[in-house]
Amino acid sequence: MSEAILNAVKREIIGKQVSSLRREGKLPAVLYGHTIKATPITLDAKEAATVLASLSSSSLVTIDLEGEKHSAIVRDKDRNFIKGHLLHVDFQVVSLTEKIRADVRIEQIGVSPAVKDYSGVVVTELFSVEVESFPGDLPEKIVIDLSTLKHIGDSIFVRDLDVPVNVLIQQDPDEVVILIASGQIEPESVVEPGIEADLGKEPEIIAKVRKEEFEDR
Repeated sequence: MSEAILNAVKREIIGKQVSSLRREGKLPAVLYGHTIKATPITLDAKEAATVLASLSSSSLVTIDLEGEKHSAIVRDKDRNFIKGHLLHVDFQVVSLTEKIRADVRIEQIGVSPAVKDYSGVVVTELFSVEVESFPGDLPEKIVIDLSTLKHIGDSIFVRDLDVPVNVLIQQDPDEVVILIASGQIEPESVVEPGIEADLGKEPEIIAKVRKEEFEDR
């Protein structure tokens, strides 16, 4: 994948006035983290929507802030629930020479023979796992092949996940990721949670700015 770059400028407009930026096709955001204080920024809304749509929660994106480049991970995205467009984005700057922890999504491929031949039901227990690595080594996703699940009761555990040697999974290796249940048993409803990189507590200034900016939208 080619390098993802977003051009940004510092913004003075904060609080309720950011609604005027959105009307101009701009996207308010916040940049914070390694060696940088929380900085309100503005992106081109159309460019940001295109670039961010192709990234996972563990993907690196370069924020070019008026000629100064920062490697970052998307910490949070807020959307308009009706129209679906982005309202605000938090970017956390990371050091490429320091390990971080992040949630990496799990992608399922293939068809389980237990589902096809025995009417089994795929029950997903985990949609992502927490890993630790250098930012440049973070996988965008972890792929699991359902075709290995041949019988009712077969499972895939965290210990079975295939990740690069320089990526360490931080969760219990005996935790179930996916299991095949009998089709005669109604599986518990599972709602996919939002996937966010767990990179530390958000600075108070960000919470304050974000609260003000969402009071009038």
